[in-house]
Amino acid sequence: MRSLRTRALLVLCFLSIFVLCLAAWPQPAVSPAAPLVRKIEPPNWWTNFTPGLTLLLTGDNLTGTRVTTTTKQLSVLGSEASANGHYLFVRLKLDRSLRPGTAKFDLRTPSGSTTVELPLSARADARGRFQGFSRDDVIYLIMPDRFADGDPSNDQPTGSTGTYDRSQPKAYHGGDLRGVRQHLAYLHDLGVTTLWLTPVWKNTDSDYHGYHVVDFFALDDHMGALAEYQGLVADAHKLGMKVLMDYVANHTGPNHVWANDPPTPTWLHGTPAHHLDPAYTFAGLVDPHASPRQSRATLEGWFAGRLPDINPDDPKLSTYLAQNALWWAESAQLDGFRLDTFPYSSRHFWSGWHDRLRQIYPHLNSVGEVWDTDPSITSFFEGDRKQFDGLDSNLPTVFDFPLCFALRDSIVKGQPMGKIVEVLRHDSLYAHPEMLVTFFGNHDTRRFLSEEGSNAAKLKAAFSLLLTLRGVPQIYSGDEIGMPGGDDPDNRHDFPGGFPGDPRDAFTPGGRTPEQQDVFAHVQSLLALRKAHPALRDGRQWHIGWDDTYYAFLREQPEEKLLVVYNNSPASRELAIPLADTPLQGAQQLQLLFGTAAAAMAGDEVRVTLASRALAVFGVR
Repeated sequence: MRSLRTRALLVLCFLSIFVLCLAAWPQPAVSPAAPLVRKIEPPNWWTNFTPGLTLLLTGDNLTGTRVTTTTKQLSVLGSEASANGHYLFVRLKLDRSLRPGTAKFDLRTPSGSTTVELPLSARADARGRFQGFSRDDVIYLIMPDRFADGDPSNDQPTGSTGTYDRSQPKAYHGGDLRGVRQHLAYLHDLGVTTLWLTPVWKNTDSDYHGYHVVDFFALDDHMGALAEYQGLVADAHKLGMKVLMDYVANHTGPNHVWANDPPTPTWLHGTPAHHLDPAYTFAGLVDPHASPRQSRATLEGWFAGRLPDINPDDPKLSTYLAQNALWWAESAQLDGFRLDTFPYSSRHFWSGWHDRLRQIYPHLNSVGEVWDTDPSITSFFEGDRKQFDGLDSNLPTVFDFPLCFALRDSIVKGQPMGKIVEVLRHDSLYAHPEMLVTFFGNHDTRRFLSEEGSNAAKLKAAFSLLLTLRGVPQIYSGDEIGMPGGDDPDNRHDFPGGFPGDPRDAFTPGGRTPEQQDVFAHVQSLLALRKAHPALRDGRQWHIGWDDTYYAFLREQPEEKLLVVYNNSPASRELAIPLADTPLQGAQQLQLLFGTAAAAMAGDEVRVTLASRALAVFGVR
């Protein structure tokens, strides 16, 4: 036994000596590799556009890179590589005399060199583009994957990791940009003026909705090529319609390369293994007495617990996102942005982001998603004034979530009409309440028709109020034909007729059921009424009278007064509405403009008979 142990020890000693000698033996020299660039962002730019530009190059062996260019009127101000050499930031100065063409950059390290190119184009004529939306507009929300399949060849694009299966509610269904483009006439005839498409950026897996971006400068392969997007916007403009891009600046998709390899140490809040759980509350952001602890999880938590939370207060990332928005606006000739999860990114970032856009596009605007039912919270994030933090978000407007849920509570659940009046009472909290984007449903809520206790009559009533109250109305695709749907993803059914093999084509009158046509005709007539009467678009709103089941209000311009009366009762009502001490005192005559109602003046009151869930609009003299 002792002999075996002795032999084992001798073998171990011999092996140790061999390893030490091998380590000391001269090794052949390995030449470091030359710099390699796989991607350049932005992929192109424009002359006479911005005075500066920061490129983000992604590749390998970029540490210690020296960047030069021979392009005239273009200067390299400096460059900085990430610690692992996977990223290189290059700061440029662009003179106003810079000509269109291709800028070439020489990247050189002691190990070698490479050349990268940046196409530079002349800007297109800005007339009729970059318009922004206004009170004259009606926004129509489209989830492209569920709207229409205009190009079946991209249903299963090469290299896609997502599932295409219309029978699965969370798989790709084939809708694309060409499908939207092919149905612009339908939207125009309906009467909407502005399109909001959920994100069309490149995603992976089955992220059909577009909110899990993995490439901020690329369209998803399922959506189509950039030329298709440009053609869609151009065709919309020819019809007098505008297009908004859904912009996501709070997070990326879990499969973005940044999740495990960010360009800077502060590019993300945390890592996939170590990050804050999300908080879906804004109280700590709007409270001047709150400590940072009360808002940190809101600003830094990973949305849904898995989406990498990007840190837009990182100076390089802030510049990247601002340039990205400029690139999309100029590439597609956009009119504005819908800003996803607005409060989850810092107000400091959004203030600068908007300021950079306005320097180029003074009329282009945006609307922010602030999902809260409290007007004191939603109003805090609207811009055009500084809040207690000394910041102006520069955000033109927000979605009116308080009104959305007040409409649902009153119309579907039968709660007092005073809930709507109470929401409107808080308009003094906003700098521009007339610009609030109003709605009663979107792609994140249960379909209005499928709320417990709802029906087609209540859906039509919701449209009646939405399209006569103050604000810029937004309609969710399919609500105009009474599409049903429960909670996500059941609220995201395909639009009937938009896909090969559909038994009905609801884009046409003959393809709609009688019930669908009834809702469609109601919405179309309301939109025509709104277009014909400026007071419904930008007139001042006055309360005239209300109780638990009716609401009467005035929309007033100097040249036009419109009295709107709505009966929320399950039965018809005869109303006697006092006009004394209101802007309608002394009114002499009513003319019915919309609806079916009997009305008469009687001294200082108006007497109106309205059916259940009915709304009437009267011109007043």
